[in-house]
Amino acid sequence: MIAISLAAAGLIAAAGALTSSSAMSQEYTFKLHHFLPAGAPAQTKMLEPWAEQVEENSGGKVDIEIFPSMSLGGTPPELVQQARDGVVDMVWTLTGYTPGLFPRTEVFELPFIHTNDPRATNLAMHDLFDEELAQEYQGLQVLFMHVHSGQAIHTVDKPVRKPGDLAGMKMRIPTRTGAWVIEALGASPAAMPVPELPQALAKKVVDGALIPWEIIPPLKIQEQTQYQIEGADQTRFGTSVFVVPMNKQRWDSLPPDIQQAFLDASTAEWWGEVGDIWRAADDGGIKIATDAGNEHIVLTVEETEAFHKALEPVVERWIEEVRSKGIDGTALVDKARDAIEKHSNEG
Repeated sequence: MIAISLAAAGLIAAAGALTSSSAMSQEYTFKLHHFLPAGAPAQTKMLEPWAEQVEENSGGKVDIEIFPSMSLGGTPPELVQQARDGVVDMVWTLTGYTPGLFPRTEVFELPFIHTNDPRATNLAMHDLFDEELAQEYQGLQVLFMHVHSGQAIHTVDKPVRKPGDLAGMKMRIPTRTGAWVIEALGASPAAMPVPELPQALAKKVVDGALIPWEIIPPLKIQEQTQYQIEGADQTRFGTSVFVVPMNKQRWDSLPPDIQQAFLDASTAEWWGEVGDIWRAADDGGIKIATDAGNEHIVLTVEETEAFHKALEPVVERWIEEVRSKGIDGTALVDKARDAIEKHSNEG
């Protein structure tokens, strides 16, 4: 009995030493804060695999803790400032939640700049980041950026096939450029972070929303809407830009090997892969809606062109808006379109 007890004690001590060694090997712990539920594809399909890759690259020295649903406090529009101020180490957020703060980045939100290929748009952002976008992210170390598959039209009880069908409706939008889209279509925009949308739909505060398909399952949008509308060939009416930045002081404090662990997980290849992840999540989202009995309306090429014509003034409005900030919007639109076309043709 004494021998058995001694053996058990030895095993416990060994296990404790192993646990202690494991804990000691994780020399750098980071908090990553975001606004969606833990079960959303953004976390399960993107943030978690990326974090695991960083941890693996570091040889176990890095531990990334993900905090969903604003569980560390604040509201979604405050996430960028939380990272800048060092309240948290990293965030995943929508640049459009802070209107006007990232005017150059907005070019990728505009209707018919991004159309239907998130991989191509992500790679275009990667191409233009150092030259055009980086200057907007002072106080931050951007690790990667991406778009979702694009803004589709969701309505509670009214089908939409032409711009005039939206006249007089109140539609939730995610960004100021999204508001311009809604206004150009004769509807009234209602700005709100996406977690607030289900309640707004249920209370008839809005008649619909501009959101991608992928958000349908985590927020159960299929229960609050009847119609999901997109253009021909999966064409959307603008998109949203997301960013994963780290507080710059925290970044600068890290040794080169730990910085490299993050950089090696955040290459152009990863930016492109994120586009594929969001396309797959979008396909799964629309299936949830149609399985629930909702109607998926795909516009004809002619109907899609009518939206294109109606929304071209949004691009001109943005060009005029950013000119006052010293930005050549026309040149930036051309660069964005050329870069997206280049990467679209790669497939």
